Amino acid sequence: MCQGCAQTRYVELRSVPHSPLVERLKLTSRGGPQPTARTMQILRQYDLVGELDKDPRSVVSKLQAIVDRQPSADKLYSLAELNYLGAKKMEGKNEAAALDMYGAAVAHAYLYLFDERFTPTRNPYDPEFRGACDVYNGALENAIRIVRKRGKLLPGSTHTIESESQRWTVTVVTKGGEWHPEDFDRFEFVSDYEVRGLANRFHSYGLGVPLIAVRKKHPSASPTEQFFPPEVSFPVTALLRVLPDEANGSGKAHHCVLELYDPLASSDILLAGRRVPLETDISTPLAFLLNDPRLESVATAGLLHPDRSQKTRGLYMLEPYQPGKIPVLMVHGLWSSPLTWMEMFNDLRSVPEIRDHYQFWFYEYPTGQPFWVSAAQLRQDLMRVRQALDPRQTEPALDQMVLVGHSMGGLLSKMQTVESGEEFWRTVSDYPLTGLTMPPEERQTLSQVYYFRPNPSIRRVITIATPHRGSDFANDTTRWLAQRLITLPEQLVKGQQELYRDNPGKLRDPSPIEVTTSIESLEPETPIFPVLLASPRPTWVKYHNIVGEVPEKGLLGKIAGRSDGIVSYESAHLDDVESELVVDADHLTVHRHPLSVLEVQRILLLHLDELRSFPHAPAPRWHTAAVPPSPAPQPVRPPG
Repeated sequence: MCQGCAQTRYVELRSVPHSPLVERLKLTSRGGPQPTARTMQILRQYDLVGELDKDPRSVVSKLQAIVDRQPSADKLYSLAELNYLGAKKMEGKNEAAALDMYGAAVAHAYLYLFDERFTPTRNPYDPEFRGACDVYNGALENAIRIVRKRGKLLPGSTHTIESESQRWTVTVVTKGGEWHPEDFDRFEFVSDYEVRGLANRFHSYGLGVPLIAVRKKHPSASPTEQFFPPEVSFPVTALLRVLPDEANGSGKAHHCVLELYDPLASSDILLAGRRVPLETDISTPLAFLLNDPRLESVATAGLLHPDRSQKTRGLYMLEPYQPGKIPVLMVHGLWSSPLTWMEMFNDLRSVPEIRDHYQFWFYEYPTGQPFWVSAAQLRQDLMRVRQALDPRQTEPALDQMVLVGHSMGGLLSKMQTVESGEEFWRTVSDYPLTGLTMPPEERQTLSQVYYFRPNPSIRRVITIATPHRGSDFANDTTRWLAQRLITLPEQLVKGQQELYRDNPGKLRDPSPIEVTTSIESLEPETPIFPVLLASPRPTWVKYHNIVGEVPEKGLLGKIAGRSDGIVSYESAHLDDVESELVVDADHLTVHRHPLSVLEVQRILLLHLDELRSFPHAPAPRWHTAAVPPSPAPQPVRPPG
């Protein structure tokens, strides 16, 4: 449950951008960039080696003339490579000339890869084939860097670029995905960053330049807008499509389209009549987003200042809402935040079938308040999201939602799927709620916390290291600390006192209403636990459970006993579930453990398989609460 948050560096800026050409062409060697052995062989064959150091641009011109007379794939590759090397040497001295040569490198690498004249002899197993892809990608990336210096290169814009001997008209467009031109503020290059804070980096190989697009806040009619964190970055792959040339008085006018693809929506494209994989990176943009230090303070604020952190409470998306995709809502635990899910999210999103059929949402809430209060707030927040995204409730994918909860988040998740009846209120009083004396707004709050029905849109719940029967972590010491560290709103304390004063003898002693912090709410003696375990569950929901257990070997294992160090096995275990997996991991790492990630992956794929078997299963109608709230949902405050 206790997650703690130390400042994590998710990415670090590299001293030199990463490129496979660094080693291939010895870009950082003491002797300077050098052609490959096969290019040197071409130069020897045409007696051009001696001119290479004296006048490299002359060598390029002579080789171009040879290619025009006797075209071949190997000479085209050498021409692309020599143009790239010439451009690298020109950078910082003559950027117009460098841009010229980078453009030529892209064009010749493209011809090597796609010119129909070489189809019979083109060999994709030849290392030179991959080398041509790298030259295309590297030259395009460096050309984009030069153009970016001259102004913003953003979707919807057209730029005319004059180089020494050529004129380029470049139109920037978005292709596929849910992002729109107005979403783009700026670009960063994936190659500039090294991922540190994520265990796995998912990078695929093909054509194009992986970029980090940083989103710009703007007025929008999109319902998704309200669910984004302050600044979102997302993956993009840039690919240059060169259109047929038109002659003009000074040489060639090149018309190009710089296409920006969302790699989460497109993994390959049609290019020159062939299906071509894109070069993509979906992990570095995520790590770039997570590097924002403002995100680290959320967990501590939510624990120590639950009243103030209500402003940041709610559901968050890192991608636009996508109709047709099933939501997976991830709910963190005590002293934590959505950051805790990023390892699992990064891994799950790398699986094409999951990426194609699911969208991941994250819930942020004040973890300092009792979990049943947070569960009531989650109930309301899910209603608001549905109203914003699908007010007519016609989107079937939203009725197949999966909840994944770690630690206390598992309790919040489970409470979305049970029927309260009168049993939860009876932990407070034997008198009906309507028979107690209190202000109307207080009655409204207690109604929302203690009376509820299952959410019919939730079809699976996965709980991970969840204290289904409480935790001995909530002992005298932690309760004492919580009472002194967690700042409770003055209105809450006053309201609790007035409730007891105005209803003498009508409230149980002890009562859940007296519980004011999450630490107290997790005591094994808390009366909510047996009620939650025994609550009627709907037939349409399936439950899965993952339990952490510290290995017995080692000092920590001996101290922990059969537990994850925070939650005992007896508390985390459930009998009446579809599946339960025990993972050798402690409480703070169990939801990041590879076996836990694979188990969640298995369950999500199982969910898809079962939906394919029963594609027309009707969804129960949406219910709000057993005791109807007022027409406009009011904020749920800790009762008292």
